[in-house]
Amino acid sequence: MATYVVLGTFTEQGVRNAKDSPKRADAFKEMAKKCGATVKDLYWAQGQYDVVTILEAPDDLTVTALSLSLGALGNIRTQTLRVFSAADMKGIIDKMV
Repeated sequence: MATYVVLGTFTEQGVRNAKDSPKRADAFKEMAKKCGATVKDLYWAQGQYDVVTILEAPDDLTVTALSLSLGALGNIRTQTLRVFSAADMKGIIDKMV
């Protein structure tokens, strides 16, 4: 499984409904499961991003479908980063020419 960091910012709608954010996080975890991804960790944050999520998913298509499904609800906009473990990075370096 690949690992992804999803950075989220609340839309105006999301801020208006901030009190529902914990319930929305639970619904997101279920949505991820239906898409074939697993939410490993989810944090609310201060600063540029309001939410930071760590996901595992089989591929980029799964994460893209999940991000689009989440964005369509109108509460949050996301930026997704594919991240690599130390072992992954060693394998990447070993393939360098």
